[in-house]
Amino acid sequence: MSTSRRIKVFAACAAVLAATATPVAAAATTGATGPDPLVRFHSQSVDWHACALGEGDKIGRALDAAGADCADITVPLNYADPGGRTITVAVSRLKATDRAHRIGALLLNDGGPAGPSLHMPLTKSKVMGEVAHRYDLIGMDPRFVGRSTPLDCGWDLGSALVRSAGDDRAAYREEVAVARDLAARCKRAQGDVLPYVTTRNTARDMDVIRAALGEDTLSYLGYSYGSYLGEVYTQLFPGRTDRMVLDGVNSPEYYNQTLLRGAEGANEAALRAWASWAAARHDTYGLGTTRGEVLETVRHILAAAAEKPLRIGEAFQLDEHVLPALFIGGLGSDLDERRADLAETVRFLARAADREPVEPSEAFAGQLEFLLTSAGSAPSSQMTAIICGDVAERRGVGSYWRAVEESRDRYPLAGPLAHNITPCEFWDRPVEAPTVLDNDVPALLVNATGDPRTLYAGAEAMHRQWPSSRLLTVKGARQHGLYGEYGNTCVDERVNAYLRTGRLPAHDPTCEA
Repeated sequence: MSTSRRIKVFAACAAVLAATATPVAAAATTGATGPDPLVRFHSQSVDWHACALGEGDKIGRALDAAGADCADITVPLNYADPGGRTITVAVSRLKATDRAHRIGALLLNDGGPAGPSLHMPLTKSKVMGEVAHRYDLIGMDPRFVGRSTPLDCGWDLGSALVRSAGDDRAAYREEVAVARDLAARCKRAQGDVLPYVTTRNTARDMDVIRAALGEDTLSYLGYSYGSYLGEVYTQLFPGRTDRMVLDGVNSPEYYNQTLLRGAEGANEAALRAWASWAAARHDTYGLGTTRGEVLETVRHILAAAAEKPLRIGEAFQLDEHVLPALFIGGLGSDLDERRADLAETVRFLARAADREPVEPSEAFAGQLEFLLTSAGSAPSSQMTAIICGDVAERRGVGSYWRAVEESRDRYPLAGPLAHNITPCEFWDRPVEAPTVLDNDVPALLVNATGDPRTLYAGAEAMHRQWPSSRLLTVKGARQHGLYGEYGNTCVDERVNAYLRTGRLPAHDPTCEA
């Protein structure tokens, strides 16, 4: 599944700063004076080399062709024990060519959680244009992701965090069993590292990278979850950021183990908007001539899957727990291309709901393979481990079902998914409490008013938290990820102006969809 179609979902919670942090960890994150316990990591020699790992490594070969280079940065597994076990974090670098006007290093994160970002110097240099020549563009696969000592719990599915509770209590009991089993299997397979798979440790890795690159500060561009990672970095390492762009903004109060909680309304609204779009193209997709008819097609598909899993080709069966993720995953953008992708998927599903033979397209088969088989195990393991490592809490099995039932009438598609139990219910409690922000950082925040992933309300909350920031709003868009993703010239020019000059707009700017 491509990064642009990954479900970059997120919500966050407020809590107290980690009272359990050891003196060594505290010194590592606050820049306290005294001997540097991380000196061997901060002063390490970076061995830059070619990026491609072989002929089949398309990303590595593209990076090499663009003149980028790659390296593996050594970091502690546990920052409270910097003399102990180490891991490596993979980075890529596309060096500034305008050395006379070089600004510094711009570190890039594509969200997720667990989104590999080694490729990002290639994609972002295109939208940045001439501004890209003034930065060393740094891609990073976060710890335990991609090439960075990757984690895999050995699951037989890739849908651990994007599952629906189902229609009745019996279906929900199945979900409880799945969540408990996934958590137990991950602990058996990766229990020695799970306590250190956290956003706070990824932020600490970022600062090791900053020091190893010889930079006093980092500029940063982060999408979705990447915005939260940037926020955590500013809290742990105050004064070490230069230009900050957070696109698809998560404020910590929305970051939660149930992912879509709070975004049900935005997703249902996006579904209705897509249904209107599809109805206007009934001659192409045959899903209904009105919004109501298209939504009835969706309801028919969901009801059929609850009665009996839908068969897609010879290899796949879609049940009521996984099917809703296909709809939600297709609602992250209002671009015609993305809406057409969802319409094509729904055409397949409608035929399967009528119990007709369905042979999936290559793209659809890839989606199903990711969700339903071990092909999605590693990305799903990594995303789950990060979120559970950050904010897992025991709420009680019954609490999720009550929330599902309370939300179902109003949000029939999104409610049972947004409130469903996850493996985090059975995870060990995080070593550190979630990060609370109590700082004010100049930054450019970018969000669409109809974003169904990172809600506009979260961007507004973050803007209030950081009065020195500016909020760039795209009115009327149901789009997650804007800069270089949406084709909106107004957005791209505003962000590039800030990256070029370092000057934020005098007032909060607005762009039209």
